[in-house]
Amino acid sequence: MSSDSLLTAFGNVIGVLLLIVAVYIYVALFRQIAARAPTTLVESPKVFGLPEAILALALITFLLLLSVVAWFSARSLEITNSVLLENLLFTVAIVLLISAFLAFRGFDLGALTGISRISFLRALSTGIVLLLAAYPLILLAETITQGLFRIGPDRQSIVELFDASRTIGQRVMIIVFAVAIAPVAEEFLFRFFLYGVLRRYFGHVFGIIVNALLFAAIHNHLPSFVPLFVLGMCFTIAYEWSGSILVSMTMHSLFNSLSLTVLAFPEIFRQ
Repeated sequence: MSSDSLLTAFGNVIGVLLLIVAVYIYVALFRQIAARAPTTLVESPKVFGLPEAILALALITFLLLLSVVAWFSARSLEITNSVLLENLLFTVAIVLLISAFLAFRGFDLGALTGISRISFLRALSTGIVLLLAAYPLILLAETITQGLFRIGPDRQSIVELFDASRTIGQRVMIIVFAVAIAPVAEEFLFRFFLYGVLRRYFGHVFGIIVNALLFAAIHNHLPSFVPLFVLGMCFTIAYEWSGSILVSMTMHSLFNSLSLTVLAFPEIFRQ
């Protein structure tokens, strides 16, 4: 057997072992979540009610309609600086709308999101470990998708835009959006609010699955749907298990940072 074959076999064994570890970690986390008493995610005198459910339903409908329109109009393939800025402002506006609504309803956002429960360093270390554990699951989902549906490794529009950008200003805008704005806004929207409502009325399992489906669908990118679904489930499990949105925000930001780092150094990383 040649040295190349030995290295390939060794790499396959390592990959299988990492996958087993990843499955074990997330199954263990989910079992801990399922074993908890059916109380609110964090200790709070208030829980989401009918007004939050109506707002969540309206947001889900609106986001899905936007996704359908973008799919048929193919606008996602024509992203420019102005469109990126519009998306940034739109995302921030949704977060502010939800925050204002919950504040008006008397909710303590600090307590509900669990931001004050753990330190940033603990959230960062937990996020790093859980993200590393998520990668084998994401890669497996991507491999299965490409094998079953013969879908090539097409990249999302914002990734294409970053790869094609040539100005520092444009790349800075993309990095800020992908590493800072999008992780905070999307985790607040999907993990904290939408998942919180789904969990309140339908339980953990339904909430995690539907939340991940929405997260994948709103990205409007068929080749990445299954990997994004798996990623969304990992984010939601991490949030539910830790009780703090900081953990899933950290995971999301690190994931986007690593993706952009790979793009920024094509001579080092295989694209």
